[in-house]
Amino acid sequence: MKTSSAKAKGRNLQKWVVSKLVEHLKLDPEDLESRPMGSSGEDVIMGVQSREFFPYSVECKNQEKVNVWAAYEQSEANCGKHEPLVVIKKNHKKPLVIVDADYFIRLHESADWRNGTLWEKSDEKYDV
Repeated sequence: MKTSSAKAKGRNLQKWVVSKLVEHLKLDPEDLESRPMGSSGEDVIMGVQSREFFPYSVECKNQEKVNVWAAYEQSEANCGKHEPLVVIKKNHKKPLVIVDADYFIRLHESADWRNGTLWEKSDEKYDV
């Protein structure tokens, strides 16, 4: 794959993440953006308001073969005081999120699962 095509795949995933944050979490589209390819740092740049509702440092990998450990380490290196989060995607597969397991368990300590679920599953397509 050409470098330009690989960068376009990565850029598309970053834009998809931003659009999902705006659509589902109702974040202000003016308060977050996809970082330009080749720039160092987090892949999704967030302002103060967005970070308040979504306290994660996002790293996106849209590749057929992802070294998840290296991707998570990259997210850790860029996260500062925020929780590292990696979004991975490959062709014809839905995007997945990687977070620290202890963090994930702590996140659900305060969640109300007694009603069966926190949200409804959707039949949404994942064209990224």
